Amino acid sequence: QVQLVESGGGLVQTGGSLRLSCAASGGTFSTYAVGWFRQGPAKEREFVASITRSGGSTYYTDSVKGRFTISRDNAKNTVYLQMNSLKPEDTAVYYCYADLGSGYRGWGQGTQVTVSS
Repeated sequence: QVQLVESGGGLVQTGGSLRLSCAASGGTFSTYAVGWFRQGPAKEREFVASITRSGGSTYYTDSVKGRFTISRDNAKNTVYLQMNSLKPEDTAVYYCYADLGSGYRGWGQGTQVTVSS
């Protein structure tokens, strides 16, 4: 069973940067497409970014394009989300996920990101 553990969240000022990490264990990480969702206060969970198994293709929601970068290190079983030029509206709990095949998706427990104005 795959386990996903996020880290790297915290409190940052507007315009600052954070790098989130999500470490996977218990599965074959390189065979999963992975990515990030987020859920802000009183909001629904929304897609942020994803990356294919090889890392050759990445996808972003429009609101983070040019500011966030997703990457992965299959040797370390880890996916990253580099977040620059952070805005208060980026405040949310960030969840990583892995598409495990056969329609199953595994989730991490989430990490809080708070951007102060």
